Amino acid sequence: MSNCRVISLVLDLHKPFVRHPEIDQAQEERWFFEALSDTYLPLLQVFDRLDAEHIPFKIALSLSPTLCHMLRDEYLLERYLKYVDRQIEFGVRELERTAGEDEIHRLALNFYNQAVDKRVLFTERYEGNILRGFDHHQRKGRVELLTTAATHAFLPLYSDYPEAIQAQFETAIASHRILFSKNPHGFWLPELGWSPEIDRYLRAYNFSYTIVDTHGLCFEDRPESRGSFYPVKTPAGVFILARDFYASRELEAAKIACHMDPLYRDYHRDAGFELPTEALSSFLEANGARKATGYKYWAVGNKQIYDPQKALEKVKAAASSFLDARISRLNSAVEYMDGCPISLCAFNADLFGRFWYEGPAFIEALYREGAHREGLQFMTPAEYLYKQDASGFRTAMPEFSSWGVNGYGEMWLDASNDWLYRHALRSLERMIELAERFPDDTGLKERALNQAAREILLVQCSDWPKMLYKQENTDYARNQAEAALRNFTTIYESLGSNYISTEWLTSLERRHNIFPTINYRVFRHKR
Repeated sequence: MSNCRVISLVLDLHKPFVRHPEIDQAQEERWFFEALSDTYLPLLQVFDRLDAEHIPFKIALSLSPTLCHMLRDEYLLERYLKYVDRQIEFGVRELERTAGEDEIHRLALNFYNQAVDKRVLFTERYEGNILRGFDHHQRKGRVELLTTAATHAFLPLYSDYPEAIQAQFETAIASHRILFSKNPHGFWLPELGWSPEIDRYLRAYNFSYTIVDTHGLCFEDRPESRGSFYPVKTPAGVFILARDFYASRELEAAKIACHMDPLYRDYHRDAGFELPTEALSSFLEANGARKATGYKYWAVGNKQIYDPQKALEKVKAAASSFLDARISRLNSAVEYMDGCPISLCAFNADLFGRFWYEGPAFIEALYREGAHREGLQFMTPAEYLYKQDASGFRTAMPEFSSWGVNGYGEMWLDASNDWLYRHALRSLERMIELAERFPDDTGLKERALNQAAREILLVQCSDWPKMLYKQENTDYARNQAEAALRNFTTIYESLGSNYISTEWLTSLERRHNIFPTINYRVFRHKR
């Protein structure tokens, strides 16, 4: 491992639990559909191509339990196929409409073919279960799968409630084990939210490592002399890797560029908002509101037609430049440290595809270009740690940190969302009380207690306070949090009065069907 340079790419794949059988074509379900079509399937296609051509690649993926459940939910997957079918039907009409416009016609054909390919890939190659695709590459040693908190809760805010954190951990581990038949080595901290109290939970649940943002490691009392280029070990024995600050800053610049660079596809300008309403029958709300079709013909910031070939050339140059910058910094680090430096590049997966159309091509270009760079290796975090000298890790405790605005906790606790915690924590205390009061119940009462546990976990989802903070989809975020709180309160009061409406409970179980094997006793005090 001497004289080596390592890049470790880690992507966070997460979606909040969004499921609305009571609404036809719920807008919020489209978040999931778009991520599946534009990010998850394209990433699998990249992995398949690289593997088929024997191009070495290593990547780590954090799959949140809520996303994994949605990827196995028959109702959501049925709606996803209807979503893709609408894109295919729209594409047929677009091919007819654009027959006399060469450039747009070629793009329409390209988007139509992509929609058809994704449907075939999803239904035939992966048989409706793309988790098999990720697991396939994991078994081949190319992909490492991490888990994260059950509902992606921002854990530092629950550090005074050990029962809440243990419930998030235990539910996540059980879900991961059922899906992948093994325990993960790494734990992805939701929003990279770290506080020192989390250390003992990582050790107790046998996780080898986690990842913090750069300043969490570099701003601790005795900063690691090797900066973010080398892990440390906590007092409990958990390895901590830090995100490469400059890599994240450069990709953030790329995220901005994908909305500004005239060669990239314009994410916002969609045919669904440009064409006459009569051409959009399958992409109109009941009230006539328009929706995105996925057919985006224009480049960013001007009226030029999008050119995929020029965008691909731009992406390849961007990938080469990104690698140059990583290698340059790794070379500089080698001069001042013993051991093998690592550049850990951790990002939200939605950047690659859903928000940046060329993002999957960027990742593919990284690995193709990296295969020809002498002395450079791609590794997963677990592989990298395994190859290090165990005696070379300094013991340290990172500082409270996150990857949110300003690097701490304000995104999840400020004047826009602080009201949520007053109710969430009160309900959490009641859930702990229920778990202690009814330790051995069965039948209808056990069903109600398990559903109460689901509702409490759903309230803790980090997405709701983040949406409120960013003033994005605020009504929806508030409604989701309040609905889960109301459902829990109804169950709590029903158990107090010793009467539970079987019809109401069954209806709720069908709507909020996440974590089907949950055991409400995860909220009991540890003895």
